[in-house]
Amino acid sequence: MNDNNNPSTWSRLRWPVKAIIILIPLLALLWLGQKFGLADKLSGEPTTATTDNNESPALPGSSKEEKSKTDNGNLEHRAFNFSPEKPVNGTLKGVVEVGASGFNSFVIEVDKDKNWEIKSKDFGQSFVYEGLASTEDIRLGLKKYIAAMAEKGVKSNNVHFVISSGAQKIEKTKVIADELKKMGYVVNLVTPEQEGKLALKSVLPKAYYDNSFVVDIGSGNTKITYPNGAALSAIEAPGAKYYEKDLSDDAVYKEVKEKAGKIPANKRKVCFIIGGVPYEMAKMTREGEERYTVLNPAQKYKAGDSKKLACGINIYKAIEEATGCDTFVFDWDANFTIGFLLSL
Repeated sequence: MNDNNNPSTWSRLRWPVKAIIILIPLLALLWLGQKFGLADKLSGEPTTATTDNNESPALPGSSKEEKSKTDNGNLEHRAFNFSPEKPVNGTLKGVVEVGASGFNSFVIEVDKDKNWEIKSKDFGQSFVYEGLASTEDIRLGLKKYIAAMAEKGVKSNNVHFVISSGAQKIEKTKVIADELKKMGYVVNLVTPEQEGKLALKSVLPKAYYDNSFVVDIGSGNTKITYPNGAALSAIEAPGAKYYEKDLSDDAVYKEVKEKAGKIPANKRKVCFIIGGVPYEMAKMTREGEERYTVLNPAQKYKAGDSKKLACGINIYKAIEEATGCDTFVFDWDANFTIGFLLSL
């Protein structure tokens, strides 16, 4: 008998059964590839480590943000168990900060005892610094911030504008100030010393007033402030963009360390810290929506290709070594402009 006249077992199978038989090994290979990274190994592409820090979305330059998280994978989270008093029967007040890197706005509720709570915060970019905007664009941008505050219930007479000490060193800031004056608003200019003292008003809790100090690492300058009896002492040092002024890391480190060394020994228990670079460091380990994030030691941070972050870490390290303080607490809500509102 000729076997060719008899259909084979495979040909007698129905197509659904054949499909299952074909798919089973393919699915197994796919599972193995995902589990052991076989696809990456075969293609020569490196696998990427990820972290789950419940972080906020990456800022512009997300590829650098992902790189930063990978490079700083050895950081640890440390809890800071403290809750400030909430305001009672407070008033809504708003402030727009014209900073060295952009426009920021904050709305707070504050009561008669100066207890306050953040209601909204908006971080923007200043087109004028990039030379991409006309005076009309600036005017429209400022109106946008004012309208947003009005929608949140802030009365027009409770909206204020502050130009930071770092921003005043930028020539184009004058254009913004002029537009604000044309719109009928008072332009509040602050010196580095005033800025440091205002930062302290918002960031230093009453419970830590007698034994701690405050640092604000801005782009244009760094402010170090601490209570000194009934007064406040403020020290100015280079900011995180000192590389634009051709200042060396060693020179800045020595200057900051010398100035931070002036903080009295009984004021070094905790450093409450704010600013752009501390923000970048804090978001690497923040858990959920916690108000306070304790920074890791300076030596644990890696800046990657960010010059600003590298310079900020250098400043942070100098303060850390000068004071011997081991608890640097970043406050996600505080800002020197909020201190301005509290001083009114």
